[in-house]
This record gives sequence, C-alpha cells and structure tokens, in this order.
Amino acid sequence: MEMLQLSVNNLMGSIPTSIFNISPLQIMSLVLNNLSGNLPSNIGLWLPNLYAILLGGNKLTGIIPESISNASQLINLGLGVNAFMGPIPKSLGNLQLLETLKLDENNLTSGLSSSSPELSFLTSLVNCRHLQRLHISLNPLDGILPTTIGNLTASLETIYVDYCGIRGNIPSEIGNLSNLAFLNLAQNGFIGFIPSTVKQLGKLQRLYLHNNKLQGSIPNDLLCHLRNLGDLRLNQNELSGLIPECLGNITSLRYIYLDSNKLTSITPISLWSLKDLLEINLSSNSLNGYLPPQFGSLKVATLIDFSMNQFTRKIPSTIIGLQNLVKLSLAHNKLQGPIPDSFGSMVSLEFLDLSYNNLSDVIPKSLETLSHLSYFNVSFNRLSGQIPNGGPFANFTIQSFMSNEALCGVPKFQVPTCHTSSLHHLTRRLTLALYICLSIAFIILATTFVLLFIKCQRGNKTPTNVDLLPTITPPRITYQ
Repeated sequence: MEMLQLSVNNLMGSIPTSIFNISPLQIMSLVLNNLSGNLPSNIGLWLPNLYAILLGGNKLTGIIPESISNASQLINLGLGVNAFMGPIPKSLGNLQLLETLKLDENNLTSGLSSSSPELSFLTSLVNCRHLQRLHISLNPLDGILPTTIGNLTASLETIYVDYCGIRGNIPSEIGNLSNLAFLNLAQNGFIGFIPSTVKQLGKLQRLYLHNNKLQGSIPNDLLCHLRNLGDLRLNQNELSGLIPECLGNITSLRYIYLDSNKLTSITPISLWSLKDLLEINLSSNSLNGYLPPQFGSLKVATLIDFSMNQFTRKIPSTIIGLQNLVKLSLAHNKLQGPIPDSFGSMVSLEFLDLSYNNLSDVIPKSLETLSHLSYFNVSFNRLSGQIPNGGPFANFTIQSFMSNEALCGVPKFQVPTCHTSSLHHLTRRLTLALYICLSIAFIILATTFVLLFIKCQRGNKTPTNVDLLPTITPPRITYQ
C-alpha cells in the first residue's frame, strides 16, 4: 500500500502501530478525525518513503519525534491543530525536499537556550531550499525572530507566525524573501518600526502586522511599491503620522485596517478612488476633516468604520451610492446636520451606528424600509421629532435613542408621546393665518402703488400749466 486516505471521518483512539510498519507507504492522510495518542519515536525509520504525512485536526499529543527527519523524501508535513508539545525539532532542517510545514495550533515551544532568545529552529530551515509554506501560528514560542529568516529560500510564499508571543524587532532581512505573497506576524509583541525593506516584497498580497506594539509612521514608499497588495492590516499598534497618499494608487486593495493607532490629519483624497474596496476601518485614531462627496464612490464596500475620530460637517447625501454596505459606523465624531434620507435606499444595511455626534432634525422615516437592519444607534445627538415604529424599528429599544433633544414616539422608547393631531391642527391654523396676512399685505401694497401712481401723474401736469401761463395772459391796458 502506497496511500492511506481516511480523512474527515469520526475515527477515534490511537493510530494503530501496524500502520507505521507499511514501509512502502508514501501518503498518510488522517486529517480531521478524533485521533489521540503519540506518534512512534521511530516513525521516520519505519516509513522512509513518505512524502506526505497529514495528521492535522486531531487530538494527537506528545512530542514531534526527531526521527521524522529520516523520511528524507518528505515534501508535505502537516501536524497542525493538535496538542503536540515540546520543542520544534531542529532536525526538520534535514528535510531538504520539504515544501510545506504546518505546525500551527499546538503547544510547541522554540527550545530556547539560556544563551540566546532567538528561534533557532528557523535557522535550521535554511537548508530546506524548496520550502514554500511555513505555518507555525498559535504556538507559545516566546522568542525573537533571528536575522537568518532572511536566508530562507527565495521560493518561500507564505509565512504565518501569528499568536506566538514573539518579541523584539521585525528583522529588516525579511525583505530578502522576494517571492513572499502572505506575511502574517500579527498578535505578537513586536516593537520598533516597520522595516523599510518590506517594500522589496513586490509580490506581497497580504500584510498582517496588527496587534503588536509597532511605532513610528507608515512610510510612504513602503506601500507605494506593493502593487499587488490586496489586504493590509496594521491596526492596533502605536503608529502615528499621516495615512500615506499613495494608498489610493494600489488598485488591488480590498481590505484596509488601520484602526486603533495614533494617526492624524485628514484622509487622503486618493483613498476614495479605490473602487473595488470591500472593507475599510480607520476607527480609533485622531483623523479630522470631513467626509467628502466622493465618500459614496466606494460602491462595492460592505464595511466602513470611521468611528472614534474627529470628523466634522454633514454626512454627504452621496452616501446613497453605498448600495452594498452592510456595516457603517460613524459614532463618536463631530458630525452635524440631518441624517440623510438616502439611508433608506441602502437596502443591504444591517449595522448603523451614528451615536455621539451633533446630528439634528428628525430620524428619516425611510429607514423603515431597511428590512435587514438589526443594529441601530443614534444616541447622544440632538435629534427631534417622531421615532419611526415600522420595519426594523419594532425590534429596537431605548438604547438606540438615548439622550436626544426632543424625540417622541411609542412608550417602549421611554420618550413623550407624539401629539400628531394637535400638531396638524396647529399647522393648519398657522398656514391659514399666513395666507390671510399675505392677502392683506398684498391689498395694502397694491393700494399704495395705485395712489402713488395717481399722485405722480398729477405732479407731472403742474409744470406744463405754468409753462403756458405767459401765452394766455391778456395784454396790459393803460389807465386812460
């Protein structure tokens, strides 16, 4: 037997020892079962012809045997999502044909020595000249990336080293991995700056550096060279300064996460030219300025979160262009003016948070047509008028409308009842009075105009008579 494929069943218990005696075996795939127990210490000696051993998604325990390096034909080693413990064997570097190494989601350690905190097993992988995929996420490695990471094979395409407790700086040598497409160093303890050498990774498609302690600005030329970048996540760091202007030139971008940093100034106008952007999150920064009319040009976007900033002025009516938007949060800003009635046309909207602003006027009744809207919050504004009660508003509570000026509606919202009939009657009376006043003013104005016209006509005849007086006066007669 050369191939054993029993993946995605409900197999339990240990892997029978007899399976490891099948020396011609080349592929063993037992992925996604409930297998437990240890791997035999001589696995590499008993199965020398293996080129793929895939045991991910089980409950296997114990250490990874050093002897696995004796299976010199091994191309694919997949032991992820188990409960393996102990150090990652440095002997893995002897697998010179290895292309895929997946050890993620275990309890593996780095085997640090007392003299060096560096992850030395990564140095041993320099010998694996065909390595393309390196996945060691979610292990308590608790060390420092060695500068030798830049000596890994140029064929390396993916590195996933997130949630590993790695500290220190990101080595600038990482820029040597010229074929890298996915780089995930998120959820660690990295400090210092983003290496400028990252701009050398021209084939990079995903850059995940979020949830670290990185500082400094986002270098403008860092992003300008990453023309294939589709997913950028630098959120939850300590980055400061401006959002690079050239971000809008990377037309391949689909996801931008820069939230929870210390970014300042306005958003670059080029950002709105990313017509294919799906998600953008700039929340929890110190961005200011206003939302331009081009805000509505992100026509395919499904998530926009600009909350916890200092945006001012009105919400542009061009927001009607965001027909695919599912989640929108503009909370905790300084926005003013009314809520645009065009929100009622955004039929995909499920989440809308406009709380903690200076919005005024009424809540548009058009929002009743948003059948998918499940979260709505306009608390802490200056809204007035009736709270709509149709459509999704039937499911909302007082938590959505707290601390506004003069809202009214049904009792469940804990606001005064709207006196719609009295208000309508008062409106009719005011309208009638206005018509009467305007009519009287028109009559007075017309009468005044006629009188002035007559007076002007009479005034024009008097000088004519005076001029003619000398011609009609009788001649003088003497006393005699």
